[in-house]
Amino acid sequence: MPVERKIGWKPREANSLIGGRHTRLEGSGKATGHAKFAADTQKKDTLIAKAISCPHAHATIKKLDTSLAAKAPGVKAVHVFNGEGIEIKWEGSLVAAVAAETADQARDAAKLIKVEYEVLPHWVDEADLEGAIKAEATRPLGDNQKGDVAAALKTAKVVVKGRYGVATISHMCMEPHGSHCEWTGDDELEVTLSTQNVSGTGGQFAGPLGLDATKVHIKCDYIGGGFGSKFAADEWGLAAAKMAKDAGRPVRLMLDRAAELKIAGTRPSGFADVTIAANADGEIIAWDSHHWGTSGLQGSTVALSQYPYVFEFANRNRKATGIKTNCGPNRAWRAPPHPQLCALTDTAIDDVAAKLGMDSLEVFRKNLDKTPRPEVYGPELDIAAKLIDWKKKWHAHGKGAGKGPIKQGLGVAIHQWGGRAHAALCTVKVHPDGAVESFGGSQDIGTGTRTAIAIVLAETFGLPLSAVKVNIGSSKYPRSGPSGGSTTIGGVSGPNRRAALQLLWQITDLVAKKYEVEAGDLTVSKGAFRLKNKQVCTWKEACSLIGPMPIEAQGEGPKSDGLTDSGVGGVQMADVSVDIDTGKVKINKLVAVQDCGLIIDRLTAESQVYGGLIMGIAYAVSEERIMDNKTGRFINADLVNYKLPRIGDIGELVVEMYEPDDQYDRGVIGLGEPPVIATGAAISNAVANAIGVRVSTLPLTPKRVLEAL
Repeated sequence: MPVERKIGWKPREANSLIGGRHTRLEGSGKATGHAKFAADTQKKDTLIAKAISCPHAHATIKKLDTSLAAKAPGVKAVHVFNGEGIEIKWEGSLVAAVAAETADQARDAAKLIKVEYEVLPHWVDEADLEGAIKAEATRPLGDNQKGDVAAALKTAKVVVKGRYGVATISHMCMEPHGSHCEWTGDDELEVTLSTQNVSGTGGQFAGPLGLDATKVHIKCDYIGGGFGSKFAADEWGLAAAKMAKDAGRPVRLMLDRAAELKIAGTRPSGFADVTIAANADGEIIAWDSHHWGTSGLQGSTVALSQYPYVFEFANRNRKATGIKTNCGPNRAWRAPPHPQLCALTDTAIDDVAAKLGMDSLEVFRKNLDKTPRPEVYGPELDIAAKLIDWKKKWHAHGKGAGKGPIKQGLGVAIHQWGGRAHAALCTVKVHPDGAVESFGGSQDIGTGTRTAIAIVLAETFGLPLSAVKVNIGSSKYPRSGPSGGSTTIGGVSGPNRRAALQLLWQITDLVAKKYEVEAGDLTVSKGAFRLKNKQVCTWKEACSLIGPMPIEAQGEGPKSDGLTDSGVGGVQMADVSVDIDTGKVKINKLVAVQDCGLIIDRLTAESQVYGGLIMGIAYAVSEERIMDNKTGRFINADLVNYKLPRIGDIGELVVEMYEPDDQYDRGVIGLGEPPVIATGAAISNAVANAIGVRVSTLPLTPKRVLEAL
């Protein structure tokens, strides 16, 4: 009888590699410094490039003179980004760069570049809607409505009116944006690039440089952070390639820290005037909002169609206005634009609970029927409440402590994300000696992509992780999607599982024929083929039946075969203390309950959530871009004044992965972005619970807390 074979994951097993805790394969290399990044790439004749930028928010370049820089010691190439007559529209825009023998020579030469500017009027205030209207710096982004808000307001038990906001934050990856470019022939370019898009950036170099895309090789063995900002070749990447061509030598150009903060991308701000109403039971019956913010000159803000967030209310009006600012451009930033939307929605819901005198958690429960996944949020809320001891610790808003200055509070928020698998190809090979290799043009952006692929292959073939070699990080490998939108884990695991199963079935048939057993009765585990737990042959003995050449199979995805899915969510709860004398917010405990379908590596999955919580604490408590309205300058574009949390600012983090059978059976879903979404709202709600008033804008700095009090 023919064997019925289906693509799929194995049923949950206690000893499965899938779902276990595995340290990252590249962990020791990173810890010891053997792992090399684009910023580390240094060949014998590599030149170091240094760029200068415009110090004005809005100006025209009247005169540019690079002649002295070109003659400076060690300088081998000069590049102009923006020449005379060009209008600069935000501070930090690159003007020119030099490539020299050493970093010191490049720095000294860059100082010799002479630029004269005609300074023009600017607007950089992202929060001042009224001022932006007067300055004609706004752009209407539409409005829509559903139901009858006016009628619902008349029947409401409580009506809350509030202003809520989230400031702009800037990308500031540990490894700055940049590349090492080397011409290996007149028309062949090798780029070691810090990128989330290995397969997709070659063409971005090729077009402007007049090359065939096949002549550009992108390499990215490791990347020191991306978070949505590293999908493009960028003008500085092209500049490195052009200077390398001019000099006839490799050039490395990495942005400095100030440039990284000013021009490598921001997460747009979001502000809203909200009117929200509820009945006596805590059910939200009306929502009316006008929200605004900036993404720079485009005048965009958080998406109108997704606001209010997660909840779909029967009666709802919403309007959006973009503010056009002379600020650096925005880029995707971990879960765009969900953190802002969550903070603008869940805080308003929490204020309804406060006005009703109800437990905030109960008000969220009362409205779960307005969410897309109440059957998941309900159990997750139960788990989180138990982990943070909500029943014991919760109190009415503003009733958090005795007579002292330290007030304690609890807050809750919920979030959602897609996490579908991106398109990807891979090639899996099995060699006659039993060695297994995978090839794919993906990238490991620090989340354990190599490890996840190895787990999938090792589990499929019944091998230890050490028996599998994963090859990624090169545009010469089969094309894979960029690492964005939490699409990578599904994007790579599906194709590798499909290809591996095809090869396993081929080898199984060879074993069945050789040992005269039924192929359908054979299983593979612990490095051997087995028949009813009795070893038939080892994996290596089975692979020797292949012949003298390796066998290979191509995997592709996504496909509708149950390996991957989309749609995840989670809940977060925060326990904070607030010193009402100083305005200082302290994170005592942060709990996250997160679902993501089938978990490939539990250790790295939990690590993703921990990382999301820490980033959430940053934008909730201290992190923001501060613009000077008078000069148009980004005045805290350095790591002294751009405030990020330190170890002592984090508090206790508790992560619970929610993976009951109904979630496991959905297959793999992306996880990278959702854990950062609800953190800001949960902390804001906890602070409001502690002190009894809403601090309207994130981050909750001491100044804002004291102003609210």
